[in-house]
Amino acid sequence: MDIKAVVEEVSKIVRGKDEVILRSLTCLLAEGHLLIEDVPGVGKTTLALSLAKALDLSFSRVQFTSDLMPSDITGTSVYDQSKREFVFKPGPIFNNVVLADEINRATPKTQSALLEAMAERQVSVDGKTYNLPRPFFVIATQNPVEHYGTYPLPESQLDRFMMRISVGYPDKEVEMEIIMGSDPLEEIKTVKPAVSSDQLIQSIEQTKKVFVSPEVGEFIHSIVSATRNHPSVILGVSTRGAIHLTRTSRALAFIRGRDFVVPEDVIDLAPLVLSHRMLLRDGSDKEELIREIIRKVEVPR
Repeated sequence: MDIKAVVEEVSKIVRGKDEVILRSLTCLLAEGHLLIEDVPGVGKTTLALSLAKALDLSFSRVQFTSDLMPSDITGTSVYDQSKREFVFKPGPIFNNVVLADEINRATPKTQSALLEAMAERQVSVDGKTYNLPRPFFVIATQNPVEHYGTYPLPESQLDRFMMRISVGYPDKEVEMEIIMGSDPLEEIKTVKPAVSSDQLIQSIEQTKKVFVSPEVGEFIHSIVSATRNHPSVILGVSTRGAIHLTRTSRALAFIRGRDFVVPEDVIDLAPLVLSHRMLLRDGSDKEELIREIIRKVEVPR
């Protein structure tokens, strides 16, 4: 899989955000799901759609609202008069890339339907189980500032997301290009597949074979363990968090052209993979707290 070609194709539309694109690809290769916390209008939808097109994957977008029902995501059985039987009509979840826009605006029941599909990679409707396509990548968004009419995701559900990132505002030069250019959603039509879906799946399998030494494994455990004993932390990182940090480190090593993980891979990803899994006693910056912990943990040589 040509990572550089994918980044170049997506960056034609999502300008000046190569690092964000690489983080998204890291999460995808690790077969996780991505939570983007950011204000509206910074290109979250554009990023998701551009990635899907560059990777030759099917795409769907679901706008989460308070009246959205679980069946609006998973699908439902409809009576077919010609066949005289109920026929399952798949919902938008049956796509490779699913954008769950403003996930915290839906009720907990609807959120749970999506999160169950994310965890099990299958959907059960009327007693029948339907497998979701592979790869299956959920990108969920939420506005960290606006809380009116929202249902915040509890820590147990946030733990389902492999990584949490933000897109951020572009710098002045890039933003001027966007302002003076054509509509990014129109430009997306020009994005061409840089790899095939088969090549992507092969890369996912190769990612799983990236070597993690016992020393690096111990380094990951030390970071996670430190979050559970820190005086500012009420709820530390779960075992799932440690697993996800290991998997994303493998993916980042693969992207960087190595078949083994080094401590720098772990250090670069730990704030993005671990911070949203913690509950703090005060309003401290969670990512900075992870960096503080890393500075105190012995790095393997």
